[in-house]
Amino acid sequence: MTARGPVDVHVGQGEHGTVRVVADPALGRAEGGSGAVSAGPDFTRGVLDVAGAVLTWSVLGDPGPPSAQIHDTGRAQQWLWALYGERVAAAVHAVHDRAVGDPARVRVAADPTALAGSAARLAFGHWAARWWPASYTDGIPALEPDALGLELAALTHRSQQLFDDDVDQPDDCVAELVEEHQAALDPLIQWWRAEPRPTGTARHLESVLRLIDDAADTAGLDGPALRHLRSSLDRRGPVGMPVDPGALFARHDSYALVAGEPLEAGGRVIARGPGTNDWRRYPPGLVDAAENAVSWTARALGARRRIEIEAIAHRAAPTAGASLVVEIHVNGGRAYRVPLARRDDLWTGRADLHLDLPAGAEPPRIEVGVLLPGFDPGPGTSGTADDRVDREAVRALVRRRLAAAAQPLAYEAAPHDDGSAPFLAETVAAATGEDY
Repeated sequence: MTARGPVDVHVGQGEHGTVRVVADPALGRAEGGSGAVSAGPDFTRGVLDVAGAVLTWSVLGDPGPPSAQIHDTGRAQQWLWALYGERVAAAVHAVHDRAVGDPARVRVAADPTALAGSAARLAFGHWAARWWPASYTDGIPALEPDALGLELAALTHRSQQLFDDDVDQPDDCVAELVEEHQAALDPLIQWWRAEPRPTGTARHLESVLRLIDDAADTAGLDGPALRHLRSSLDRRGPVGMPVDPGALFARHDSYALVAGEPLEAGGRVIARGPGTNDWRRYPPGLVDAAENAVSWTARALGARRRIEIEAIAHRAAPTAGASLVVEIHVNGGRAYRVPLARRDDLWTGRADLHLDLPAGAEPPRIEVGVLLPGFDPGPGTSGTADDRVDREAVRALVRRRLAAAAQPLAYEAAPHDDGSAPFLAETVAAATGEDY
C-alpha cells in the first residue's frame, strides 16, 4: 500500500520513554496523550512486530505509512529511514534525545518507499490470516492457508530489513512458514507454468516462488518439495496446459458427525434471539464469521427453564478437541458458561437456567457470546458500540478484494508490492467462491 506522495505524520514521546510515529488519518485520535494509538478495534488493524517497535496500519483506511510505537530507537535505526524517509528518522532521534516528559510533537513528511509498500502488504497478509471473515452464510470463501502462508514467507524474506536477530519478533518467521506450508509449492508451480495466463499473474507467481527459493536457501532448508521448486525455476521453457487455480487447491471438506446430542424440540418458547459473534473471542477457523452465526432459544419445560444454543461452524472447524463454550448472561446477572460440541455443521449446547418467571412476566434479557477459554481477551476488549459496523466494513472490504481478484488482469491493475494487489490466496478464493 505505497502512498502516492509524502504524507504528514506526528512524531512525539509516548509512555515509558517510547517514541510514537502517528500517521494520518489517526492524528486526531492520538492527541489524548495516552501513549497508545487508537485506530479502531483490533480486527481492523494490521500489525507487525519489528526490530525495536510495533507497526500498525488500519486495513480500512487509505494507503499510507504505518503508525509506530518505538521502544528501542537503536534497533529501529536499521529500518526507520527506509520505511519513512530521512526526515522522519531524524525526527524520531530528535524526540528520543529530549528530556523525558517533553510533550512537544513534530509534524514531518514521510516519504513513500519500497519497504513501506512491502511492510504494509506483509501486515495485511498477517491480518488476513487472523481476521479474514470466512462465512458460508455470507458467501465469503476462506483463504487457502498454504498459499497464503507461502506468500507471507516470501514477503517476510523481502522485508528482512525490518527484523534483526533478537527473538522478540514473532512476525520474523520465514523458515517456519516455508516448512509449514510446503504443500502449496506444487500447485503454485503448476499455476506458474500454465498457459495461457496474464503476464502480470505469471510475474507475480514467479516473484513469490523465487523469494521462497531464496528464503529456503538462506535458512538452510531442504527437501523434495524445495528441490522440485529449484529445478522448476531453473528449467523455464515449455509450459503446461491451462489450469484453474481453484481446482489446484480444491479441498473436499465434509462435515463429520461427532459427539453431541441434537437439540430437542418441545416445551414452551420463552424467548429466542441472536447471540454476539465477536471475532476476538476465539481463533480463526472455528465459527462462521457471519453476524447471525450464533442463535439461542429459551424454553419452559414444566418447572424447568432451558437454553439451547447453536453456532454455525467454520468449514475448517475441528470435529474433536476444541473446547468452545458460550457465555450466557440473564438479566445482567452472573455469567453461565456452557460447553459446545460439534455436530455436523453446527456447534451446539444446552443448559438449565435458574429462572423464576412468574406468570405474565416479561421475557428474560439474555446475552449469549461464543468464546474459547484461555484465548478470550474478554467481552468488549478495546471494543465500542460500533463493533458491528466495523465488522460489516471488514466484510465489505474483503468482498471488494475478492471481486478485484476475480478479474483476469488482477495483477496488471496494481504492482505486486502494493497492498491493493490480490494475494494468491485471494485469487484462489475468488475462483472457488461460487462453490462456497
